[in-house]
Amino acid sequence: MNASTTLARTIVKQILEAGITDVVISPGSRNAPLTIAFFEASKRGLIKLHTRIDERTAAFFALGITKASGRPVPIVCTSGTAVANYHPAVLEASHSNLPLLVITADRPAELRRTGANQTTEQARIFGKAVRYFADISGSAYPMELPFNSLKSGPVHLNVQFAEPLNSDDDSDWLANIGSKPPRDFNRKLPGTFYTKSTRGVLVIGHDRGGLNIEEVRQFTLELGWPVVAEDPLSFENALSHSSIFLTSKSVTDELAPDTVVVIGRTTLSRSINRLISTARKTVVIDPRTLTVDTDRTADQKFIAIPTIEVPPVDSEYVERWRKFSDRTAKKIADLSQWSEALVAREIGRCIPVGTSLFISSSRPIRDVEGFAVARTGVETFANRGLAGIDGNISTALGIASQRRATIAVLGDLSFLHDLTGLVHQEEINLKIVVINNNGGGIFSTLGHRGVDGFEAIFGTPHNLDLAKVGAAFGLKTSVINKESELVPELSKAISGISLVVVNVPDRESNADNLLAIYKSIDSI
Repeated sequence: MNASTTLARTIVKQILEAGITDVVISPGSRNAPLTIAFFEASKRGLIKLHTRIDERTAAFFALGITKASGRPVPIVCTSGTAVANYHPAVLEASHSNLPLLVITADRPAELRRTGANQTTEQARIFGKAVRYFADISGSAYPMELPFNSLKSGPVHLNVQFAEPLNSDDDSDWLANIGSKPPRDFNRKLPGTFYTKSTRGVLVIGHDRGGLNIEEVRQFTLELGWPVVAEDPLSFENALSHSSIFLTSKSVTDELAPDTVVVIGRTTLSRSINRLISTARKTVVIDPRTLTVDTDRTADQKFIAIPTIEVPPVDSEYVERWRKFSDRTAKKIADLSQWSEALVAREIGRCIPVGTSLFISSSRPIRDVEGFAVARTGVETFANRGLAGIDGNISTALGIASQRRATIAVLGDLSFLHDLTGLVHQEEINLKIVVINNNGGGIFSTLGHRGVDGFEAIFGTPHNLDLAKVGAAFGLKTSVINKESELVPELSKAISGISLVVVNVPDRESNADNLLAIYKSIDSI
């Protein structure tokens, strides 16, 4: 047996014994020792092997798996630019504390800086984005893989493989492999949140800082404060449309809290962040304050859900919040003009119970936050670590590979950004709903609107028939142009991968519609 095969089998055996269930590989020669070993394990039913020809989409697909499963997922690639294509997903994993195990194959160290083919400086290529790095050669094992480091984010193993790269046919190395989950170490006790405040607000960021959703739900009930949730589809006791009615300065002034508790990050709406800034005291609950957000400021910080010692909430204050939420809900329920706001409202209302939902960054996630009515029964996901629009199809597919039925709501640019994610050979049930406004709709709602050259540098119309694009990838496609067509489509059973293109009015009209809604809040 050659040294590369021995090294690869040593690594794979530890991964199997750690209870890891999925691995995502991309084809390449230098990573052959690892991919062959993983394939042999998959034939024995010891791990599920996912293959993606594009390393960027492979990494985001793995990110989706770990979001849905909560387990570490290894990604394996060859040397050179293949490694660099992992970087966007590694950054997203880093800023979300997700356990992505990045294994990159490399030439032996003595070939670096010699002009050897497909050889570059892969050591520490991801910089501070990983929690642990090791440059492994044949002489550097046996070593214990750093599974504990995965509890707080991605880990990078750069593995040097010397030729020969192919292994023998011996599969005895897979005998007697026992499975056990990675050890779980709590770095710190949660602590106790104590306050005398009776006018407090609980704000829940979309990803909850990666904290267990049931623990967060229980915390909302024990605290008893008004709940503002960037993800209203996960918290039925949240106040619907908070990001909308808080656009009014007079409303925000009336609801100004004494204390705000923030779970995770608030990355969607300026109106909610403005409310937070009015509080005398701010409390943050987010494990990332130990990793990527070490300079985040707050009067008190926790890395896990704390126990609480708080007095009963001011009932009159709670009633004021409910009043503005209910009045805004009536306005939004009366929306009849076909628009992105109406589409978001109906998506939130009509998605069947038990469905998983992935929402892309930019306008779709903000519209769902603002216009969907608070409910439960839908498991939601989004890439909010760095809030990029890249890799969204692949992440959604990774999530869908772990679930019975999933819907992904994407903007048209997010969809086009990750088309290669549709190249796959797996049985996955995912309905992709694309909100098509022919370009970067969010920029029409920002301060860039109206600048010279806006369409060329911000609007960026693609002028493509997205249904034909989807059909070219073999997807079953449909086109929606009005509410009466959308509602039945959202209720249909999900089988295989399909594409629903929702054509909405032009971007400028949508921006004007949002402004009109915000302006109307002053009269509630």
